[in-house]
Amino acid sequence: MYLNRDSTGENWRVRPDGVEKVTGALKYLTDLSFPNMLFGKILRSQYPHARIKSIHIDEAKKLKGVHGVLTYKDIPGLNGFGILEPDQPVFCYDKVRFIGDAVAAVAAESKEIAEKALQLIKVEYEVLPVIDDPEQSILSSALNIHEKGNILHRSSFKKGNIEEGFNNCEIIIEETYDTSRQIHAYMETEGGVVVPNKDGGITVYMGTQHGYFDRFQLSRILNMKENKIRVVSSPMGGSFGGKDELNVQPYGALLALYTGLPVKIHQNRNESIRAGLKRHPMRITMKTGADRKGNIFAHKVYIIADTGAYATLGQPILENAVENAVGPYRIPNIDIEGVSVYTNNGISGEFRGFGSNQAVFALEGQLDRLAEKLNMDPIELREKNIRSMDDCGPLDQTIIPSDGAKETLNAIKQSNILRMTKVGSDKWKRRGVGIAITMLGSGLGSGIPDPGAGRLSIGKDGKIIGAFGGEEVGQGILSVIETLLMNAFNCGSDDLKVVIGDTDLVPHSGSTTASRATTMIWLAIEKMKESFQSHILQHVSQLMGVPKHQMYLGPGGIWSDSRLVLSYSDLGNQLNEPIEVLVEFPYPQSNDVKQKGRYLFSFAAVAAGVEVDLLTGKVMVLGLDQAIAAGPVISPMGYLGQIEGSGVMSIGFSLMEDCQMEKGEYTTENFDTYLIPTICDIPPEMNVYAIETLQPGDSFGPKGIGEIGTVAVAPAIVKAIHDAIGYWCNRIPVSREEILQAVEKERGKWI
Repeated sequence: MYLNRDSTGENWRVRPDGVEKVTGALKYLTDLSFPNMLFGKILRSQYPHARIKSIHIDEAKKLKGVHGVLTYKDIPGLNGFGILEPDQPVFCYDKVRFIGDAVAAVAAESKEIAEKALQLIKVEYEVLPVIDDPEQSILSSALNIHEKGNILHRSSFKKGNIEEGFNNCEIIIEETYDTSRQIHAYMETEGGVVVPNKDGGITVYMGTQHGYFDRFQLSRILNMKENKIRVVSSPMGGSFGGKDELNVQPYGALLALYTGLPVKIHQNRNESIRAGLKRHPMRITMKTGADRKGNIFAHKVYIIADTGAYATLGQPILENAVENAVGPYRIPNIDIEGVSVYTNNGISGEFRGFGSNQAVFALEGQLDRLAEKLNMDPIELREKNIRSMDDCGPLDQTIIPSDGAKETLNAIKQSNILRMTKVGSDKWKRRGVGIAITMLGSGLGSGIPDPGAGRLSIGKDGKIIGAFGGEEVGQGILSVIETLLMNAFNCGSDDLKVVIGDTDLVPHSGSTTASRATTMIWLAIEKMKESFQSHILQHVSQLMGVPKHQMYLGPGGIWSDSRLVLSYSDLGNQLNEPIEVLVEFPYPQSNDVKQKGRYLFSFAAVAAGVEVDLLTGKVMVLGLDQAIAAGPVISPMGYLGQIEGSGVMSIGFSLMEDCQMEKGEYTTENFDTYLIPTICDIPPEMNVYAIETLQPGDSFGPKGIGEIGTVAVAPAIVKAIHDAIGYWCNRIPVSREEILQAVEKERGKWI
């Protein structure tokens, strides 16, 4: 399927939440208000690394309008959170490890009073040396940030004989690549309202990608049974991974329980940058060798990732980077070592692409440099080494058969961008093109619980209710669910009610992360639809006296011989109890006992065209086409929006976004010093080639595409810059200064 901004068709329906969003009528969770609501604020560390000698809150408690001032002494349960390892204190008591660490929290009758109260809290610190360089952090002489040491996680993969492999190589490329700390830049910063319930429990209205796991983590902190905590997590104004981990929820919950009143916490942009997650900065050294014909024989990789002060999902992100350091290539000799390191920098964590973007930037850079040395077309080199349909995955694991790598590469070869003229728009501009490919696993990977579930029902209102434990984070999952249900039951959107993002109303379906939601919902509906339909037809047959086999579900109700037998609304009125079907199952994984990595994969190929200004060093992306192999397209509008949006986000990653830190302090404090793409940076030409093929044996349906469109954009842009001016960028975002220096070195070539 070919998709661009001018595409239309019968499946291009308006998103269920579209009108409310574009008109501003939709209430996000941070828009909510309740009677007698208080406002919460969090006091965060003054230093990136220090011992806490004392905390004085008496003056803050005396301030008129203050209803509560809390510290570590007020936590009834576990003083820690973290999806895999609860190593981040809710409130620090002995030591702060980064500039966003929380020390106290206040609830007051206004934001102004709460902010004044924070100023009255006095914390005495003993400042400690700051470790801001991950390479220094792993030295034996380095001060330990945590008692267990400064290494969070190590990951490796070895195959063949690496030394023998390099001995057979005639061309060897060795480079080091650096990637930046990227901000998620969602429009709605972290926040919401926590409301105490009459039964002693709470309702948490805050955006998250995993309501059930938030509930679990909060239950440990509050020493409260999970069923007394309700988490309402949709809608929210974007996440991209940044709201997968707890952030302000513990403070709102503790303050609400302490005061007995609703408490609203909503971080401003500066607070969000200070405390929120970022994409892991990585330094990746690769040594890759091939023979004169372009056969890659050896590939050695060392990855060091700066995870910041706490773990969050640093472990699986490193694992994913190791997996993607091989990519869709057949290489007989591999040696990969990765290490994720604690520093006193801001916390790195979940971000769209989950470690793959950094690794693929380096890997595809190696392929392009090899092609240059071999005097070979970059596409030809990739075709020579690309995986086949039945090959194992990057870590030699069993994966679902797919020819997606070849299919996307063949599709992107047709892009008009690759035939773009090299002549710039004036004599001071030069143009170039580049391509890159990738494969990306979906799901959480082997060894991590990855549950799925869904529920279908018809109640008194006569609606087909689809309940799934996902969240609407702006990605359009509501449209996907609606379309899947309409296709399954041949009904209209008016016949449906979709319920998501509420732990009291939906089954435990796992997280809305790792490009897993579409697959899980598709599988759930496939597993339920026959039984659900049978229950309905059996009930109507008994009610109306029409043989079950003569009826079918259609628009508005149950039909027989093109005649409406009973409407859904009349069926609802006749029901004494709801018709309901529930299914629970794990995310698909291989039965291979040696399984490491992921089982289901999507594939992408990117063509980028750029224009480089020789006077300013500015790079303008003129075209960005992507070919995606991720199974059937469910919502064409959503599919195009996800891939285009991914591409634009990756333009920011490639050319401008760098949340800089110096000695553990953010020098980037707001968006006035952090550049993100605007409408002016969107390429005038963007096309998507959706390859919908599923190979025999692939019964897992469509794959999520929320991440795949981000992964291979950066190396394609960097190759296009090289094609334009002959300069290889080893660091992203690409520096204008470095481009100008490169141009100056060859001044005679351009003037």
